Amino acid sequence: MLDLRNPYIFAPIKTGYSDGDGRVTSHHLAYYRKRSRHVGAVTPEPFYLDARLRELPTQMGIDNESKVPGLKSLVDGIHAGGAAAIAHLNHAGRMANPKIPGNVFFSSTNRACETGGAQPTRMGKPEMDEVVDLFVAAARIAVTSGFDALELQLGHGYLLAQFLSPMVNDRNDDYGGDFAGRSLFPLRVVDAVRDAVDLPLLVRISGAEMVTGGIEIGESVALARELKSRDVAAVHVSAGTVCNTPPWFFQHMFVPIGKTWDMAERIHRETGVKVVAVGRISDITTAKTLEKRFADGFLAVGRALVADPDFVGKVLGLVEGPVRPCLACAEGCLGGVKSGHGLQCLVNPDVGRELLMVEPADNRRRVAVVGGGLTGMQAAITLSDRGHEVDLFEAEQLGGQFNLAPLTPHKHSMDQLVPYFLEELELRKTRIIKKRAVASDVLGYDAVVVATGSIHRVPPIPGLEEYRWAAILADEELPRDQHVLIIGGGLIGVEVATALIPVGNRVTIVKRTTDFGEDMEMIAKKLSLKIMKDSGVRFSDRTHVQRVDGHTVHAWREEQPIVFEDVDMIVVTTGMTSVDDLARELGGAVPIWLVGDAKRVGNAQSAIADAYLTCREL
Repeated sequence: MLDLRNPYIFAPIKTGYSDGDGRVTSHHLAYYRKRSRHVGAVTPEPFYLDARLRELPTQMGIDNESKVPGLKSLVDGIHAGGAAAIAHLNHAGRMANPKIPGNVFFSSTNRACETGGAQPTRMGKPEMDEVVDLFVAAARIAVTSGFDALELQLGHGYLLAQFLSPMVNDRNDDYGGDFAGRSLFPLRVVDAVRDAVDLPLLVRISGAEMVTGGIEIGESVALARELKSRDVAAVHVSAGTVCNTPPWFFQHMFVPIGKTWDMAERIHRETGVKVVAVGRISDITTAKTLEKRFADGFLAVGRALVADPDFVGKVLGLVEGPVRPCLACAEGCLGGVKSGHGLQCLVNPDVGRELLMVEPADNRRRVAVVGGGLTGMQAAITLSDRGHEVDLFEAEQLGGQFNLAPLTPHKHSMDQLVPYFLEELELRKTRIIKKRAVASDVLGYDAVVVATGSIHRVPPIPGLEEYRWAAILADEELPRDQHVLIIGGGLIGVEVATALIPVGNRVTIVKRTTDFGEDMEMIAKKLSLKIMKDSGVRFSDRTHVQRVDGHTVHAWREEQPIVFEDVDMIVVTTGMTSVDDLARELGGAVPIWLVGDAKRVGNAQSAIADAYLTCREL
């Protein structure tokens, strides 16, 4: 039986904070300590069972006794916050990282994942025996380390799901074929772990893999019945597969919310097993509703606790203040891990920097923050938290260009961020001065933080006189049934294209290089480009626009002329350039700090982080 102080479990999310040998680091301890204060239990990132099975070079391991001291420290830190500690055990199978030297790849099949990866060895009985031994050994190390429960991964397209999935498992022996055969080996692992240790056992599954031919909810109900007969503490019902349907696996903003809840409810209703519901539980209203819906079960919260470590405390009424919203964007959490920088967060610059502290300033200053976009608002908040007196100058709508972000398809969750910042500014009673600051406005301050952002860059194309840029997204009514030529195929160009498509526009997008959406988060990029291709968007890479002649645009592509005819509208998205005029105008008359795009053009995450890191030192 899993006995927790409340139903909230911090779901396992990869951090990438280890140092390459799989051991727990001070970084892990600080990160999990912050997220243990209010939840019922914490499940650290998936542990590898053998160093040759890693998904990340910087993944934590539970593969031998040398890891025990670090794991004990991790568990002690979680317990100090009042939460239980759950060890998540996973064998990646064919989804082990092929870029890590020495990795090995096993599966129910000898076919690689269709979207990339190494060709695995089809497992025989010796390999199956070895896998069972790995799980049992890891479970015993978890007991020694003081964990309160175990969670086995039977979903998300990893090894045991590769046996369960009819799309992957192509065996013709006892371990293939019908559900009974495909579930034989995964259930053998469950049985072995259950018999080896005396800890509550949770099992994570994909209620459906959300791909044709994959695991469907009917078989997941049957699996849950088998698990209930084995006295598991709960079945954790997620969705998707890391191979074929990552948006469902990551519960990305591009997929509809609530599907996983419905599957968890059906599994509980039809089997009676306790369930853990998961998936975009990121606001107080949703959490309270699901508490009632799953009154006999648990709620797993993942990225909402990355964005706001006190999210559950706020749900339970233990912590005051607005919830820092998870946008389900995967920009920092997935993007940071994939890039090798470790887990980060677009909205929370403290993620990955938990060892840093925002200390009260030695000398209280009167500071002018010029520019009220995300950068300026974060700067004002951090400065206020350090005890400075802050005035924020902004002539236009607070939030700046980020106000355009929620206006593209599938990105409506982005609309939560600016209101959050506004509420934080209100709580600090930050004075907002509605004007465009010039040098004379700020000369009397002790310091000036210039957060004036960036403006769109326009290439010197002869005849380019009438054009739009990303602000077209803010139009009350988008153009309809037009031929729109977008010059520039990065993030902004792709997002403008996806917004124009649903209202009947014919879109052509040109780019000097070849990688459309090159600066986008990988899931949003893949899905956005698919929408564009499916809608007949014309892509022209390696294209240099030479001149505009009325409704005709002349260009060169691979040293050959190319003409785009009957163009009704041109949208220019060829990048941004910093706005730092005020800094030059002041000329050192007052101490100045440039932050965000005003210093160096980046993205929302880098801008917020730069404001935070700069102002915590000012």
